[in-house]
Amino acid sequence: MKIHTEYAQGSLEWLVARSGIPTASEFDQILTPEFKVRTGQMPASYLAKKVAEWWQGGPLPGFTGLDMDFGHILEDEALPWYELECGEKVQRVAFITNDEGTIGCSPDGLIGDDGGIEVKSPEAHTHVKYLLANEVPKDYIVQVHGSMYVTGRPWWKFLSYRRRFPMLVFTLERDDEIQESIDTALRTFLAHFEAAKAYLIDLNGGPPKRSAITKQQPKIEDPAWVEDIMP
Repeated sequence: MKIHTEYAQGSLEWLVARSGIPTASEFDQILTPEFKVRTGQMPASYLAKKVAEWWQGGPLPGFTGLDMDFGHILEDEALPWYELECGEKVQRVAFITNDEGTIGCSPDGLIGDDGGIEVKSPEAHTHVKYLLANEVPKDYIVQVHGSMYVTGRPWWKFLSYRRRFPMLVFTLERDDEIQESIDTALRTFLAHFEAAKAYLIDLNGGPPKRSAITKQQPKIEDPAWVEDIMP
């Protein structure tokens, strides 16, 4: 496992680091909330996205809306609140990969030597829905167990935070059967990923000229590089 703290989540370096590899927040593109391997257009589209990122050496164009930005602001409040209320120190990290660099996750924090935490700051009505259900939302169950898979840690916390509302905190333990399902799905996906890369290289008559950029992780101040990855 490799822990990266030299850049911040949301930075261009972070976007480059997670480009071209499956990450825990996206494992639900290949696994259902019941940890069954997905079929159909969703995993096919995800495969195409990851191959495209790898080919151009950086992230695809995208945007974050106002609700997403507001959610990030609240997440910055949630961790200090959690540390104060629960008496646990949370280590901020940018990105974590396995030793091979083939999969990764961007946890909101690590707790001690054994755990981690995923924080969500949803809209008020969504937070209330989570409270009434009194369980980790299905939308994030794969991400939480996926983070345990990437890091090898035995437990992970899920926190849903909203100002002026009760908080929702759950601790999930590592489940060997779930971990095996994730492992099977990722091994299959990565095999398809390697085959797709080889196919594009064959069509192109050679590898992409910019494929090494993801390894170099250039500085965001380099305007020539920024222009190079833009479509």
